[in-house]
Amino acid sequence: MAKEDTQDLIKFLKPFPDNVKEMTLWLREFVWDFYPDCNELIYDNYNALAIGFGPTEKAGDVFCSLAVYSRHVNFGFNRGSEIGDPAKILNGKGSLYRHITIKEKKDFPKAEIKRLLKEAYANSVARLKDERQIVKGQTITKSVSAVQRRPK
Repeated sequence: MAKEDTQDLIKFLKPFPDNVKEMTLWLREFVWDFYPDCNELIYDNYNALAIGFGPTEKAGDVFCSLAVYSRHVNFGFNRGSEIGDPAKILNGKGSLYRHITIKEKKDFPKAEIKRLLKEAYANSVARLKDERQIVKGQTITKSVSAVQRRPK
């Protein structure tokens, strides 16, 4: 099961401060607990570690993501502009992506995020052209950047 498949993720988190590692793993578990059949896509990028969750193995189908930085984690919605945000907690001015910056666990509005996740997941599944694309419960390392500008 993917939730227990942490080998690559733990390796990619090594350069980050302990509080960021702990928060990342806690947020990851939060998503897995609600969507155990989703897939986790890991991108060890140039300036951040990105973890996306979606019903398929395609980045375009990701409904939420974690962007891990040295001082915080952004909990984001790849098509956040398409979901309701009545509490106005999401940041972002781009055409699609919206996020909330989490510096400590106490900053995380669980109840509101659960509601946003439900809508984001439904939006992601509704956009699928073929339900045969659905792959359940995998952790997939999609890319590892050769050059990185992050904590060493």
